[in-house]
Amino acid sequence: MAILGGGQLGLMLGQAARSLEVDVRFLDPSPDACARAVGPLTVGSLDDAAAVLDVAFGADVVTYEWEGVPAWSARVLVDTEHLVYPAPDVLQVAQDRLLEKRTANALGLLTADYRPIDTADEAASAMAEIGTPALLKTRRGGYDGKGQRVLRETDGLAAAVAELGGRSLILERLVDFRREVSVLAARGRDGEIVTWPLVENHHERGLLRTSLASTGDDELQGHADRLVVALLDEFDYVGVLAVELFDVDGELLVNELAPRVHNSGHWTIEGARTSQFENHLRAILGLPLGDTSARGCAAMLNCIGVLPDPGAIATVPGAHLHAYGKAPRPGRKIGHVTVVAPDVSARAERLAELAPLIPSDG
Repeated sequence: MAILGGGQLGLMLGQAARSLEVDVRFLDPSPDACARAVGPLTVGSLDDAAAVLDVAFGADVVTYEWEGVPAWSARVLVDTEHLVYPAPDVLQVAQDRLLEKRTANALGLLTADYRPIDTADEAASAMAEIGTPALLKTRRGGYDGKGQRVLRETDGLAAAVAELGGRSLILERLVDFRREVSVLAARGRDGEIVTWPLVENHHERGLLRTSLASTGDDELQGHADRLVVALLDEFDYVGVLAVELFDVDGELLVNELAPRVHNSGHWTIEGARTSQFENHLRAILGLPLGDTSARGCAAMLNCIGVLPDPGAIATVPGAHLHAYGKAPRPGRKIGHVTVVAPDVSARAERLAELAPLIPSDG
């Protein structure tokens, strides 16, 4: 199997591949890509057709661990009769926030109110219709809070538009949500679909800090499951899909799609009977999908910039540290901690124990 991208998601896919006795290799522009610990690494650009074809040569299937992989690179592989999952079409949609929202709306799914912007006149018109507070985003690129500006007054619009490049932008009404959640699902080659318990996510400065598995709301879970199934079927999708959502008084608004394994699904490694990583591999290889039910009550905490002391983490029952082998750097995800407890109360206690053990990068 060939994987485009060699970051921590590739690393964890490679770790899961071992249990299935599947060999993996990677393409990444960095010679220090952490996935090199679990498989051969080809150093090259993800938009270099020759490098993409080289790493894919002889592979039974090709996948990717980052939605920033150029869609045309995936299409080069399809055009040369390689099996590529998920398909390039969904990659193209996920790389453009406007296409994401239009796709969701075409399926009857709700999103924040939005307007595309390509000129100064469109920006002024969009602001007049959307109002404040609003969120100005680049249509392409940007992650972990990058490529966006919050606008609470109309006076800051022109400067924000210029700062973000002046075109290919999208203005969204800032949603007054109760919480941010995500739903993860896997769809196999035969159309079989499984979903994991809904996850509640907490961010700081645009970075995901904590994910709590299972909201305990069966009605909301059903809503999320129907939503993600509609998207999976629309794309004839194969693999794991994550959908980031806003919970607005029980209504779910689609925020973004991630056609890959996802940070908010890391809890599944210890917290579910089958992890997102194993089920992604099962899906794209044409194997039966595994049971996604939870093992107790789980959570995930990101390690940003600094890793905690492994010995200290080991003192907390049910806690596991996953280090990615990446150099520490402010704002960089270099590991995560999962914790599994028998119930919500015990999980809260264990999270309280972990909080002072996980250093902050400031």
